Amino acid sequence: MGQPEFTIDAEDVRKRYPKAPEGTGLNGFDLRVRAGSVRGLLGPNGAGKTTAVRILATLLDADAGRVSVAGFDVRTQARQVRQRIGLVGQYAAVDEVLTGRQNLVMFGRLNHLPGPVARRRADELLERFSLTDSATRSASTYSGGMRRRLDLAASLIVAPSVLLVDEPTTGLDPAARAEVWEAIRELADSGTTVLLTTQYLEEADRLADRISMLSAGRIVAEGSPDELKATVGGDRIDVVLSREADVDVTKVLAARFASGEPYAEGNRVSVPVGERTRALVELVSALNEAGVEPEDITLRRPTLDEVFLKLTKEKELVR
Repeated sequence: MGQPEFTIDAEDVRKRYPKAPEGTGLNGFDLRVRAGSVRGLLGPNGAGKTTAVRILATLLDADAGRVSVAGFDVRTQARQVRQRIGLVGQYAAVDEVLTGRQNLVMFGRLNHLPGPVARRRADELLERFSLTDSATRSASTYSGGMRRRLDLAASLIVAPSVLLVDEPTTGLDPAARAEVWEAIRELADSGTTVLLTTQYLEEADRLADRISMLSAGRIVAEGSPDELKATVGGDRIDVVLSREADVDVTKVLAARFASGEPYAEGNRVSVPVGERTRALVELVSALNEAGVEPEDITLRRPTLDEVFLKLTKEKELVR
């Protein structure tokens, strides 16, 4: 069987839950992911991310549509799909009573690996995820980041070609989140195709080659992080003011150099600009002449938060 063009290929997938509110589940979900890439599936709670992952992992049947993973149909060839995927859910699936090594050996045996092979594979993964020093400790003593790394290691016990990672850093502190990000990036660099669902926009920005934005069970936009940011416009200048009374005058001054309409949120004024350096210098000069002393001025690119808010608002207006 030849290598399929898309490792994950979903078309017009639909899933409705009885008595669920309108817009939940999947409502014409399309997704195509090339081999060896990291795709971020981004959306708020209830957008359909976990439903999509469960269908891709053969844990849930779609009501309609076509889905294949690694070239196999998830409905008619579920066994072949399961042999080629790893799944990391929202919560660590490790046994807290067992040690890290015992957990991995257990997962190896559950996947029908012979004892010596399971033990060798466990040692390889412990080293890969920097868990060798804690291999003989009970998993109950692991930090949140260590548990998630152990969970990732368990999902790779049979070296899957596709890894489905559903909100891997929910509830983790920033340090633990960074540990998990590093582990996922290393997997992608080794050639594993990764589908990462998340509601953290920074997470998608840091890890994904391309991002699919999901709203009400449908993909509303897709592209690289930079491509998606470009849909909002160019660079932005953020002005943080010490006095709320200076907000209106700052918006008026900023409008002279803006490429779009400035907007305010609390004591912060955000200004879309074209010629970034020139606009920054001229705005600082104008504020100085007006006697406005900002606490901070930052020149930045648009964020994925702004992209998502813009796109979902447009979709609501279309409806």
